Amino acid sequence: MKMVRAMLRPEIADAVADELADAGFISMTKMNVFGRGKQKGIKVGDMHYDELAKVMVLLVVDDESVEDVVAVMKSKAYTGNFGDGKIFITPVEGAYTVRTGEAGL
Repeated sequence: MKMVRAMLRPEIADAVADELADAGFISMTKMNVFGRGKQKGIKVGDMHYDELAKVMVLLVVDDESVEDVVAVMKSKAYTGNFGDGKIFITPVEGAYTVRTGEAGL
């Protein structure tokens, strides 16, 4: 199992979530977060915005589904501008359903 974690523009996160659901990836978590990337925020006129609003989308999927999830995220989140986001993939050692105690996805 792998966790796919993406930091995305808030205005595109719902479109990414909808496309993932259409592709069969129903379970996910979305959180509003703030942060900055390599460019250390943005400057608009005299104002410097150090932290920008993002939406973090998290999914845990089987190893063979990772590339499909990443392809959906990359295609739906792409604008070609700074701040399109970042996708992280990490291993998941286990998962349990709290209600039933069942192991696995």
